[in-house]
Amino acid sequence: MSNLAVLTSGGDAPGMNAAVRAVVRKALSEGLEVFGVQRGYAGVIDGDFIKLNSSSVSDVIGQGGTFLRSARCDEFRTPAGRKKAAEKLRSKGIENLVVIGGDGSFTGAKLLSEETGINTIGVPATIDNDIACTHDSIGYDTALNTIIDAISKIRDTASSHERAFVIETMGRHAGFLALAAGLAGGAESILVPERKTDVDEVCQTIQKDYEEGKIHSIILVAEGVELEGQRFETNREMNESPAFALSKEISDRTEFEARVTILGHIQRGGAPTGRDRLLASRLGAAAVDRLLAGESNVMVGLVNSQVQASPIKDAIEQEKELDMDLYELSTILS
Repeated sequence: MSNLAVLTSGGDAPGMNAAVRAVVRKALSEGLEVFGVQRGYAGVIDGDFIKLNSSSVSDVIGQGGTFLRSARCDEFRTPAGRKKAAEKLRSKGIENLVVIGGDGSFTGAKLLSEETGINTIGVPATIDNDIACTHDSIGYDTALNTIIDAISKIRDTASSHERAFVIETMGRHAGFLALAAGLAGGAESILVPERKTDVDEVCQTIQKDYEEGKIHSIILVAEGVELEGQRFETNREMNESPAFALSKEISDRTEFEARVTILGHIQRGGAPTGRDRLLASRLGAAAVDRLLAGESNVMVGLVNSQVQASPIKDAIEQEKELDMDLYELSTILS
């Protein structure tokens, strides 16, 4: 097999470095030369390659972010840009590319393979955990634990001042992070994009809890939630964060004074958890195995605790569904 390159693309996720490490060391053990591409697909087009050896990835397993860095690249979205990228790869004798990222990154990998013949393997890495064909994606567990830790800290001050706190998590289109963190963190209400949110009902529930003696309330909101209600224009119509919009309603319509915490990009950072390091190591090594087996245009993921390869097309096009049984459990336990 010819040389191999690896890149990280899209939003960074804790564990990306661990995945790169696994790709590099597995490939080296098979006698392959390995190149790292800096700045994602932009780096491919610019020919920004660095040769990697075992020492290049020493001590990165516990580092957050990605030492290869990531960047947007509009040129790669065009056929001409992808053709240029393939030419730059082949100029280094590279016919095989491991892409660590999310659905946008996988779309690029799929098109590159189909249009130019470059062999591509996807490794799912996104804190949103919204990639189909895998139970978990790299970075999800770390972000989940970051949110749970934030909930615990915010609950301390919420209880001290007898307030409601609306905590906004990432999740523009998917509520996996908000649901799991809210359930594990004991939030009183969890709002996700997959389920319509009636502000009237939320406020009624919070007021009822207050009247029953609850001295604080934690409401976890995924950033993509659309709020609706009898007295309420949708937050999208008002071009307002759902957390701030909901906070105003809670303050106006319940006995609680509400405050807002936007967790933002803190969810992307930090040292990866042991679970993310293990997942990244398994998937990174499996990506090299799939290339050695002559496969291309597939993604490696974790299904029923086992590493499994699926067509990238399926990972992109299939919708990963939120576990609504888990959602119902969260309402019971709150």
